Amino acid sequence: MKHTLSVLVQDESGVLSRISGLFARRGFNIDSLAVGPAEKPGISRITMSVRGDNRTIEQLIKQLYKLINILNIQNVTNIPCVERELMLIKVSAKKIDRSFILEIANIFRAKIVDLSNNYLILEVTGDPGKIFAIQRLLTEYQITEIARTGKITLIRESNINTEMLKKSLDRKTLNL
Repeated sequence: MKHTLSVLVQDESGVLSRISGLFARRGFNIDSLAVGPAEKPGISRITMSVRGDNRTIEQLIKQLYKLINILNIQNVTNIPCVERELMLIKVSAKKIDRSFILEIANIFRAKIVDLSNNYLILEVTGDPGKIFAIQRLLTEYQITEIARTGKITLIRESNINTEMLKKSLDRKTLNL
């Protein structure tokens, strides 16, 4: 199962290296990693996606707490959160395909950030499912480059799990 960890650290050199070293020593792969300044100066938030069962992730969190500069760790996998990711995707855009690609971009609210005679670069922001969906649709055309930020997340104070709402609404729609 994929888990999402939100880690607050003191913003000092070497902290990310120590964390990635711990994962490497334990044989874990980090599927997604995003690091940036947090709400207080001198503190950074690391959001990472890691695969493992609940027991393994609990052990990993205990090991992370032993590292210096770690302030707080939250496993936000089953907590209602807002999740976002950014992707830049360069697609071969021959004249015959361009209108179809632009239509896909419009549906996904992607921005065209560069245009040439043969290529388009799209900027897509959204939850990981949206990123996956547009990337999958664009594979019909020639994707030449992709750059992704990795998932970032914050806990919803409203405690409303929008994923559960979507599933509930989908079920109701299907029963109509």
